[in-house]
Amino acid sequence: MLCAVVLPIAITAILIPFRTTLPSAVAVLLLVTVVVAVAANGYRGAGLLAAVSAAVWFDFFLTRPYEQFTITRRADIETTVLMVLVGVLVTELAVRGRRHREVAATKAGYLASISTTAGLVISRTSPPEVIALVKDQLSVLLDLQACRFELGRFGGMPVMDADGQIHSGTTAWDIDHDGVPAEPIELRANASTQPVGRFVLTFKPGAAPATASRQVAAILADQAGAALAQQQGSAAHRTRA
Repeated sequence: MLCAVVLPIAITAILIPFRTTLPSAVAVLLLVTVVVAVAANGYRGAGLLAAVSAAVWFDFFLTRPYEQFTITRRADIETTVLMVLVGVLVTELAVRGRRHREVAATKAGYLASISTTAGLVISRTSPPEVIALVKDQLSVLLDLQACRFELGRFGGMPVMDADGQIHSGTTAWDIDHDGVPAEPIELRANASTQPVGRFVLTFKPGAAPATASRQVAAILADQAGAALAQQQGSAAHRTRA
């Protein structure tokens, strides 16, 4: 935001000694370059402010009558308007690009978490190690205040389902509107649809994790359940042998 205000006025101030001989198109290109540089970060407010600032100081310093917020020539009016329009367009494109990058990075993070945990399960890593990893992943993914695992215990608190919804009995929680409940949440670790344990999630005040984050959390919990089921199956096999 500071650059959006300072850079356009600095560029126009530098051009003041040359304003009687410098073609206005050159000045406009320089100012548009500044607007593009500011807008490229993808922050709408900064980009729009830079566009308006560039137009205002172009008018004040580089169009006749100088040092007045008045434009008498039609060409200068059109140039100023176009400068603002270009700034707005570039800003919107940059904002969309930034959003796409953030979405892509988030999805890549989801896939990396799932892949890492699945790799441990496939390699028959001990369940405590898998559970410890999942606890850390859930804490980051859902921005938790606390997370613990309980083997074979269920009930007594709201439940987060595989689709990311939270319900208490038959009542669904409107997370997008109300955030998550203040009380601990149960996220079950399933093995072939049968629960073997649960993660008890305590969210930070005002937390409202995205639906996709909650759905990925359920997948990670089930991978911990798969690791436990795998251990139990191995123990049963050894007992029969």
